[in-house]
Amino acid sequence: MPVRIKITLFFTLIVFVILTLFCSAVYYFSFINRQKNFNTRLINRAVTTARLLAQSETFNQELIQKIDASTALAMTNKTVQAYDFFDNRIYAYTEKPGDTISVDKKILEKAKQDRYVYFSANNKDAAGYYFTDKNNHVIIIIAAYDAEGKKNLQQLQYILWACFFGGIMIALAGGYFFTSGLLRPVRKIADELNDISAQNLTRRILSRNNKDEWAYLTNTLNKLLDRLEESFDTQRRFIANASHELSTPLTSISSQLEVSLQRERNAPDYKNVMQSVLQDVRHLSKLTQTLLEFAKASGTSGGLEINLVRIDEILLRMPRDMVKLNNDYTVKISFDNLPEQEEKLLVFGNEDLLFSAIRNIVLNACKYSSNHTARISLSVLQNQIIVQISDEGKGIAPDELQNIFQPFFRAGGHKTESGFGLGLSLTSRIIKLHRGHIKVDSVINKGTNFNVYLPVAGTK
Repeated sequence: MPVRIKITLFFTLIVFVILTLFCSAVYYFSFINRQKNFNTRLINRAVTTARLLAQSETFNQELIQKIDASTALAMTNKTVQAYDFFDNRIYAYTEKPGDTISVDKKILEKAKQDRYVYFSANNKDAAGYYFTDKNNHVIIIIAAYDAEGKKNLQQLQYILWACFFGGIMIALAGGYFFTSGLLRPVRKIADELNDISAQNLTRRILSRNNKDEWAYLTNTLNKLLDRLEESFDTQRRFIANASHELSTPLTSISSQLEVSLQRERNAPDYKNVMQSVLQDVRHLSKLTQTLLEFAKASGTSGGLEINLVRIDEILLRMPRDMVKLNNDYTVKISFDNLPEQEEKLLVFGNEDLLFSAIRNIVLNACKYSSNHTARISLSVLQNQIIVQISDEGKGIAPDELQNIFQPFFRAGGHKTESGFGLGLSLTSRIIKLHRGHIKVDSVINKGTNFNVYLPVAGTK
């Protein structure tokens, strides 16, 4: 079922419920109010008749009947009956001959107890009133048909039914046209999205100036397209650079082997070729391993083995690991402001990936620092673990600083050093997988400072 029809039906259902409750309430309170007002009129008439009967020396029954007859216009089909304390009828008046009320003794007893009693008789509203004074105990039973009140109630019922069905029809028509205008921007957004593909990701949805939900949806989709375009561009650059980096050592290996096989050579020449090929193979193996780690870090944390990891234990492994790579590399660690609770040093993550991420930064610090020394400090601020890694190298230019986490990007001053330009990109992805982030400060000819922020285990 189309959303337009669903919204229209739902809107109509709400109007149906509201109108039902409203019309029912109006009719109910009008009905109660009519009955209450007519009962009051009956009691007033009963009180008047009772007082007239109590003054028998002044008003005899014939005179009282004339008085009742003169007030017949106020009530239709009026019937008045009076009973003494022993339930004997002492007075009767009826507008129509033969129209009497059959009064049950229970009604008379109830009138004696409660003084007022209300009931229905012969399709008429009736009331009983128990009048007492020093010499009289009279029960007046009066019944009449409220023609005017019921006529007004019937007219009200017709009006309410007309308003009810009219409101439903207006709700259906109004809801249909309202949802048409409401959903028109969605259709426009969908039509524009259908025209966007991987070949024209630069196109964006036209955003309206107003600040309603459709504008919010449009801006959200445009931001999504920005991220998709950035991801596609990154992927294309990564594939192009990876293909180039992989083809270079393969071309070198192929060329060297072809040249060596063109003619017979002596053992030393073959040995030199084999050593050169071995160096290219090692380079290719290292690049392949790095690309595999990069692909692993590009996934989601749901596919990783997640455990509680002590961040200080990872940092303590850095000095020995750097010495294995180069005896000139030095790592100085400072744990001056550690919290007393050991739980503050725990993070949820993959130990191997975290070690690889921090190791890449430390390796760059040792490689590019003038004294081949990296300084590491560890601190905890509120619910964040902060790992600071600094060096005294050449620094990174401000215009290049924003690109250092791009795959295969290498700053201008560091292109002569060995490497693939994947280390920092790999580090950034690993830290993001662990819900952290990295901040970098660098000053030319003074050094670079990396701050790695990781959430303490158990925090959001």
